[in-house]
Amino acid sequence: MEFRHLGRSGLKISEITYGNWLTHGSQVENDAATACVRAALDNGITSFDTADVYANTVAEEVLGEALKGERRQSLEIFTKVYWPTGPKGPNDSGLSRKHVMESIDGSLTRLQTDYVDLYQAHRYDHETPLEETMQAFADVVRAGKALYIGVSEWTADQIRAGQALAQDLGFRLVSNQPQYSALWRVIEGEVVPASEELGLSQIVWSPVAQGVLTGKYLPGQPLPAGSRATDEKGGARMVKSFLDRPNVLERVQQLKPVAEELGLSLAQLAVAWVLQNRNVAAAIIGASRPEQVVENVKAAGVTIPAELMARIDDILGDAVISDPAETAKSSPASR
Repeated sequence: MEFRHLGRSGLKISEITYGNWLTHGSQVENDAATACVRAALDNGITSFDTADVYANTVAEEVLGEALKGERRQSLEIFTKVYWPTGPKGPNDSGLSRKHVMESIDGSLTRLQTDYVDLYQAHRYDHETPLEETMQAFADVVRAGKALYIGVSEWTADQIRAGQALAQDLGFRLVSNQPQYSALWRVIEGEVVPASEELGLSQIVWSPVAQGVLTGKYLPGQPLPAGSRATDEKGGARMVKSFLDRPNVLERVQQLKPVAEELGLSLAQLAVAWVLQNRNVAAAIIGASRPEQVVENVKAAGVTIPAELMARIDDILGDAVISDPAETAKSSPASR
């Protein structure tokens, strides 16, 4: 495992980070979830990402239980706040001071820890003044409940405004957590340049494009039984957004010779690809079986030569989505 600084901070995180969205507390039994966490630890992963909204808080509970007994100082635990939790009342979502201050306490209880290493705004809240949100995060840091603050799926302008306020309040934003893969590159045009300028790193989710870049979905063939594309509660809509694009599956199959030349599977190639971006601190992987963790970790430390990166671009061609405007669509206009 290799480690990278998180933004312009002294914190180092494992470049492969284990995340439990769509698995712990919902799709995977607790014993299997714990086995995946153990596999992550055994293979050098020290960074773990979750959110209060995952399985409506249950994912945090499962992760906290799975990590119980580990040396806390040897772990980096990330969680997030924004989306509705609990009975979904009028103040059970967003980035208001009320919701942030109540949510951090709930997350710490479920994770069985006194602090999280990184607390992230899961989306931008258009209904709460940014000054209120940043003040709440500043108070969370001063209380020792979070060591660092990050955001997720914020636009370049939102990151700029947030960082300016954060600095005025005595802390800094150190990270952004966006979707990023060889097929989804919307952060490259604006978010990455702004982040490099302002001292943030990317912790990217869905590096294998919801499984599409693993090659398991074959052109002209039925969707594999039990796959995410067949699970309406497990991300089928997101998978189909890739599958509905012309020739995507054919192009993914054409990546196999590139992966073979590097001695990688297609999934490993996809994870290694996002890590070639110097602004990416970590790629988040999820798993329903320990074997998947073991395989994905093999992408750590891989260098893809420039000529193969160019070949990947040529193969994927216009199947790549790169419009920066897509980022703004991630945050609802109201909550």
